[in-house]
Amino acid sequence: MKHRAPTLLSALLLLGLSGAALAADRGDRVDARLDRKGERIDARLDHRGDVAGRRYDRAAGVAGRQGHPHLADRLDLRGDRIDASLDHKGDRADRRWDRRGDRFERRWDARG
Repeated sequence: MKHRAPTLLSALLLLGLSGAALAADRGDRVDARLDRKGERIDARLDHRGDVAGRRYDRAAGVAGRQGHPHLADRLDLRGDRIDASLDHKGDRADRRWDRRGDRFERRWDARG
């Protein structure tokens, strides 16, 4: 029994260290997954804003060619405003998911 104690102690120490490493790895993986989720949401909203901007630009061009300059200006501004709004929403969502991933990673690193 006398020589088992160091073996048991070293086994428990190795188990504790591997648990800390697994916790840190899990924190990194979850952080990366949440970062990717934020980037996907940002890209989707940016794309929606670009599509809306192109549609309103096209409609503004038609209105301008048909002799309605005020309508053309209004449509052009509306398209720009929608594009900027969706870009801003995407950026905010990306930052929010990045912060959530960072918090999760810090929490898991603190466990280990």
